[in-house]
Amino acid sequence: MNPKAKTLEVDPVACCSPLTEAPLSEAEAIELARVIAALADPVRLRLLSLVASGSEVCSCELEGPLEKSQPTVSHHTKVLADAGLISGERRGRWMWWRANPARLAMLRKALGG
Repeated sequence: MNPKAKTLEVDPVACCSPLTEAPLSEAEAIELARVIAALADPVRLRLLSLVASGSEVCSCELEGPLEKSQPTVSHHTKVLADAGLISGERRGRWMWWRANPARLAMLRKALGG
């Protein structure tokens, strides 16, 4: 995220009303755009689907299916984690990732689903 970007307070889980029900506030639009931007990359979208389809996934298990190197996987998991879509726990030298169901529900709700 741009360090000079405005930071407006918004609940990252609740975020906003469905787009079809009410106009977004500036803070809600910034927060929702941050989450959508994290998903606007095919590798990150696939990565999220790999993590969300299981209870948790080791970073070491993501390189093969994504056909990406460990540094690339780390970059993409960081973007998804910064957007609140996944969270991780370090165990030894590997990170174990799980999806954040509340954040995914917020995204579904905001998009009217």
